[in-house]
Amino acid sequence: SVTSVELLDRGPLRVGVRARIRQPRLPVAVWQVTELVPGESFTWVTRARGVTTTGTHRVATTGPGTARATALLDQNGPLGPLVGLVTARLTRRYLRTEVEGIKAYCES
Repeated sequence: SVTSVELLDRGPLRVGVRARIRQPRLPVAVWQVTELVPGESFTWVTRARGVTTTGTHRVATTGPGTARATALLDQNGPLGPLVGLVTARLTRRYLRTEVEGIKAYCES
C-alpha cells in the first residue's frame, strides 16, 4: 500500500526516527517512531489537523519457526473518529496488504 518511504533521519530504527510515507488516496504523512521493542514491535505517530494517527507493528513468535505479524492503527483527536469512519475500508485494505506482504517476505 506504500508507494514511497523517505527516511528523514540517519541510522537504524530507533525512537525519534522519522519517515515520509506516500500512499495512494492519502495525504503524504511524516511518521515518527515513539516506541521500539527490538525484534518485537514498533509504534509510530503522524499528526494532521485535528487527528493523531498511531500505528503499531508487532511480530510474535507462535511456535518453532513460526510467527504472527500484526498491524494496528488508531486515530484520535477531535477529528479522529470521523477520519477513522471515512477511511475505514481503505485503512483495512492497506493494513491487510501490508501484513500479507510481510508474510510473503518471511516465507520466501
